[in-house]
Amino acid sequence: MDFNQVHYQQQQQQVQHNGSTVLCCNCGTPIDGSSGLVMCYDCIKLTVDITEGIPREANISFCRNCERFLQPPGTWIKAELESRELLAICLRRLKGLNKVRLVDASFIWTEPHSRRIRVKLTVQGEAMANTIIQQTFEVEYIVIAMQCPDCAKSYTTHTWRATVQIRQKVPHKRTFLYLEQLILKHNAHVDTISITETKDGLDFFYAQKNHAIKMIDFLNTVVPIRYKKSEELISQDTHTGASIYKFSYSVEIIPICRDDLVVLPKKLAKSMGNISQFVLCSKVSNIVQFIDSSTLQTADMPADVYWRNPFNSLADVSQLVEFIVLDVDPTAIVRGKRVLADITVARAAVLGVNDQVYYVRSHLGAICHAGDSVMGYFVGNSNYNSELFDSLNVDYIPDVVLVKKNYRRKNKKNRKWKLKRMAREHKDIDASEDYSSRAQRQEMERAERDYELFLQELEEDEELRKNINLYKNNNATVVTNTTVDQYGNPVANQGGEEDDGDDDAPEINIDELLDELDEMTLEDTPMEI
Repeated sequence: MDFNQVHYQQQQQQVQHNGSTVLCCNCGTPIDGSSGLVMCYDCIKLTVDITEGIPREANISFCRNCERFLQPPGTWIKAELESRELLAICLRRLKGLNKVRLVDASFIWTEPHSRRIRVKLTVQGEAMANTIIQQTFEVEYIVIAMQCPDCAKSYTTHTWRATVQIRQKVPHKRTFLYLEQLILKHNAHVDTISITETKDGLDFFYAQKNHAIKMIDFLNTVVPIRYKKSEELISQDTHTGASIYKFSYSVEIIPICRDDLVVLPKKLAKSMGNISQFVLCSKVSNIVQFIDSSTLQTADMPADVYWRNPFNSLADVSQLVEFIVLDVDPTAIVRGKRVLADITVARAAVLGVNDQVYYVRSHLGAICHAGDSVMGYFVGNSNYNSELFDSLNVDYIPDVVLVKKNYRRKNKKNRKWKLKRMAREHKDIDASEDYSSRAQRQEMERAERDYELFLQELEEDEELRKNINLYKNNNATVVTNTTVDQYGNPVANQGGEEDDGDDDAPEINIDELLDELDEMTLEDTPMEI
């Protein structure tokens, strides 16, 4: 029973109680004579329009670039269709609504591309003395496409007021692949005007200085960095003294990445629990963690400690050599998932040609077995240009340092998961046409190798996957007779037999994957340290 029927019944009961009635001048219905009315409620509702003065059409402004609606006088708000935020904007745009009492408001479905928004309103108001009626009507809003000031500014000169230039002087992009995923997970790039990819890093451009400072604060929490600030005067008003500046923040990430071979300065090694100078980098977050693979001792180094006495890594993952495990003899030393073991290995490239074997004490005792393939640094056959390395006692330097187990994986097209990407611009290479195309092709091949290594690290490290979002890949291609090596290059099987890779090859559980992407600012490839 609606409001009108309830009100009518109350009137009839009041008429019967009072006893004095008059006839409605319009329809002849008996009504209470003491009320002073000459028409019944239904006739009043048909005769009087309490919504007079409220327009049935209105305009609402919408920016097609950033997809925001204008809330007068100058605020642009992100609002989905048929959302509460959009309904609030529509009601504020309606003049005369404050003269009545709003009871209900709801959207009426329209085609999203029609540029029309229809709203059904129910209001109450006083038609005559002591008479409240309720009426329902519809309002149609015409969506006017325009450009907000922020988007208009992006198409003019001096579009940005602050930039964050992130650099790392290493020969690969794994750090930025990982950093990209962290930025996407925490939506740290939401205020950027544009993102430009350069040779050694990324440039983020912002319309306001505080947005750049916000990005700096985020970077400080996820990667070990230092930064410098500079400013450039754009214009100055000599009458008022007002000046406009551009601010640049130059951010440098520590040039040490996960699985790098490192020689620590002697003084620094002693201050970090007297750890060995000859160590591996096991983890990079806002601090750098090192591990002595011969004792399982670990130590953490904050970014400010590194920048007081900076040093470079001795070797990176591009210099890894494949070895074959011949024997594994675990020791009694165990720390977490790591087991210290004496491992006998031989170079895979010369296996069967000579009988040279190497005895290595390594932290991979929990996952290595006889016949496995492992990747390591062949220190005994390398020449390093490093003063720190030359200062070490050669009697305590191992010939081989094992880093990780090498799995034969299924073809990379068979992955059931994928990563989201940021939309970035690429700077052109200033060179001749032939050289430019060749350099770009080599850069693309290197990026694909770095990406494949990053994906393999995600599969192998569960702790690393917790920091990023993985999505289901519904377009995965099933390939049963092709595997890939440690660099992502396809390796055809001999004899035409099916090969699904190693049985113990790490895979990502489907429970860790999110549903299909909701926002499609995405390319088909992703970034670590």
